[in-house]
Amino acid sequence: MNVNLEYYKIFYHVATEHSITGAAKKLCISQPAVSQAVKQLEQGLGIELFTRCAKGVTLTRAGTLLYSYVGNGYETILAGEKQLTKMMNLEYGEVRIGASDMTLQFYLLPYLERFHQLYPEIKVTVTNAPTPQTIDHLNQGRIDFGVVTKPIEVDSQFDVFEVRKIQDVFVAGDKFQELKGCKLEFDKLMELPLICLEGDTSTRTYVDSYLARNDVVVIPEFELATSEMIVQFARRNLGVGCVVEDFVKEQLANGELFRLEFKKKIPEREMCLIVDNRTSMSVAATKLRELLDNETIHS
Repeated sequence: MNVNLEYYKIFYHVATEHSITGAAKKLCISQPAVSQAVKQLEQGLGIELFTRCAKGVTLTRAGTLLYSYVGNGYETILAGEKQLTKMMNLEYGEVRIGASDMTLQFYLLPYLERFHQLYPEIKVTVTNAPTPQTIDHLNQGRIDFGVVTKPIEVDSQFDVFEVRKIQDVFVAGDKFQELKGCKLEFDKLMELPLICLEGDTSTRTYVDSYLARNDVVVIPEFELATSEMIVQFARRNLGVGCVVEDFVKEQLANGELFRLEFKKKIPEREMCLIVDNRTSMSVAATKLRELLDNETIHS
């Protein structure tokens, strides 16, 4: 049986309006066109679907049976169209982001606040993980995009956009006051009790690799999961902490901690936005990307 699906749409509206004329007005087509479509559907199915009466039309038993299926199907399509329209208008949807503590706190957070003000109906899910895990989440399609820190090694399927600079530093408290103001060689670090992030983070990888290129290999006294904890350990003089400078700006400003100075400066690196170019992002994720690209927001 080969019936034009448009006939079922017309059938639905005739049945709900109980009128050929009403359906024609609803569909913005001529009354003869509606009558012809109903006739073609009845001929195609080989059975009468409507009984004509003085006030319009009523469904036959066969028409009632067909409507029980067509009605549900067409209304489901209408509901889908409505949800799609809401999604396009950013009244509905979800953004899935991967970010570390650092990229969330020192880059993403003010943008997420602004995005929520603009589009309060959009659900934002942040998967908090170090850079290597964030890249894995993106590769598995669990997130729309990630914000990570270099160094990263990714395949050509990923597009990487630098968004801001960051600086790795070593900081200490008053127990190490004799080091304050000195221009140190990096090998001095091998004599000090160091507090570092765990080995599976981009920060630890970057600092270890840079020191190794300067013939320095360090074995930390403490390896911690978060930079905030490194700052707290350093404040209590448990060692010299290695963190991104953003985490210790307050402590450096109030004198709780000081920054170790070296004859060579550890080069800056970058926070990056990373996307999988094999897949398209949701409407909501695309809008957040536009916000990240086009607005300057200070935390």
